[in-house]
Amino acid sequence: MSAALVDIAPAKINLTLRVLGRRADGYHELESLVAFADVSDRLTLEPGHKLGLDVTGPFAGAAGPIQDNLVIKAVAALRERKGGLKAGHFTLEKNIPVAGGVGGGSADAAAALRLLARANHMAVDDPRLASAGLRVGADVPVCLDCRVRLMRGVGDLLSEPIDLPHLPAVLANPGKPLATRDVFAKFNGMSGKRRIDTVPPMVEALIDFLKLHDNDLEPPAIVCEPAVGDVMMALRALPGTRLVRMSGSGPTCFAIFASSAEAASAARRLQTEHKDWWVRAASFGSVALNP
Repeated sequence: MSAALVDIAPAKINLTLRVLGRRADGYHELESLVAFADVSDRLTLEPGHKLGLDVTGPFAGAAGPIQDNLVIKAVAALRERKGGLKAGHFTLEKNIPVAGGVGGGSADAAAALRLLARANHMAVDDPRLASAGLRVGADVPVCLDCRVRLMRGVGDLLSEPIDLPHLPAVLANPGKPLATRDVFAKFNGMSGKRRIDTVPPMVEALIDFLKLHDNDLEPPAIVCEPAVGDVMMALRALPGTRLVRMSGSGPTCFAIFASSAEAASAARRLQTEHKDWWVRAASFGSVALNP
C-alpha cells in the first residue's frame, strides 16, 4: 500500500456575485470575484484501498449520505476521463458548514481530484481534472488551485489568477442550511450593474471597489432565511467593520477588517454574543496548497 496523501479544502468566498442572465439549459450566467479563506476541510486518501469515504469533524452529521458526497462523485467523474484510475479510501474532516455558501462540498471535490492526480501521476493542470470538476459542480474548477480569480459562465470560464492583498475577515453562519435552488427561485430579474473589467490591487481601492460590486443573491437569501439578515446586522455592529457581505447563496456572511487583530477580536465578541453561530476569524486571498 502507498503512503496516505493529505490535502486541504479551503472555503471559497464570493467577494462579489452578480447574476447576468439565464441560459437555455436553465442554469444562470454568473460573474463572481472569488477568493479563498484560511479555513478548510481536510481530506486524506489511502491509495490502494477499496473506494470508500469516512466523514469526521464538527459538521460530519450534516454531510448526508456517503454515495451523494461530492468526493465520491469526483472519483466517478475522473474515472470517466482516465482509464485505470487508481483511487482508495478517503477520510474527510468536515470543518466547513454544509450548504453554507462557501463551497465546502466543491472544495472537497477539488481536493479529491488533486489527491487522485497525485496518486495517478497526473499534472495538476491536466484538463481532465477541470472537466471532471465541472461535471461534479459549477464551483469545483475554481477550487482546484485556490487562487483569486474572476469566475464567469456557470463556473467554466476562469480569469488568470489575480494578485490581491490578503483581507482580514470574520466568517459567520447562523447554523441554518440554505439551498441554492431555493434562493434562485426567489431571485427576480437580472443584474443591471456593469461587468467587472479590472480589480484594483491596493487595499483601500479594493474595499471601495467591493462596495460597488455586491452580491445579487442577498435579498432573496434573506427572504428564504431571515437569519441571514440577522448575521449581516450583527457583523455591521462590530467595531472596525469595513464591509459586510453574504458569500455565494448564503447563509454564511463575512465582514472585512483593517487588521488580523481587529478581526480576531471581533470574532471573539461575536461568538460570545451568538454562541449558537459558527464564527471564525480568517484571511481571504489565494491559499497555498499541498504539493
